[in-house]
Amino acid sequence: MRKVGILGGTFDPIHLGHLIVADQVMDRLNLDEIRFMPNYYPPHKEMTTNSTLEDRLTMLELALQKEERFRIEKIELMREGKSYTYDTMVLLKEREPETDFYFIIGGDMVDFLPQWYKIDQLVKLVRFIGVNRPHTEGKSSYPIQYIEIPSVDISSSLIREKLRKGESVNYLLPDSVIQYIKEHQLYGTK
Repeated sequence: MRKVGILGGTFDPIHLGHLIVADQVMDRLNLDEIRFMPNYYPPHKEMTTNSTLEDRLTMLELALQKEERFRIEKIELMREGKSYTYDTMVLLKEREPETDFYFIIGGDMVDFLPQWYKIDQLVKLVRFIGVNRPHTEGKSSYPIQYIEIPSVDISSSLIREKLRKGESVNYLLPDSVIQYIKEHQLYGTK
């Protein structure tokens, strides 16, 4: 059985915190690969940035190019509209019945699990891996394997705000992603 981690999100933009989570979980669980799964339209957030889906995909490609076991999973992008993890995982399990999927979530999403669509059925399809995030409890009555990772208090919203204000984001994002953001004047950069 292949062991594949799924790290979902908007990745608007992808940052070093995402990469650290993926690396630490892959190492600790000895996973074969980690798939970064960008949402087309997340059910719990409003998309309010000037980045396009193509921008987010390109930034992911740039950020992941140095790690051969990091891949992009585009299944939610092909469906368009709101994406529910349950529906996505049903499709992935149909496509890859011999794969064990490990769905990686931060403490903020652990706190939110009771509101997830069809959560009781979803926990039968995937193994949830919870990682610590600053300012969250990360507690749940659902079966979650917790992995302690180095605490990195970086978020995409923090990065977008810093860029909007013209502040440095060096060392928060891969250099290739910073360059792309500047070239395409994303998030208020000029």
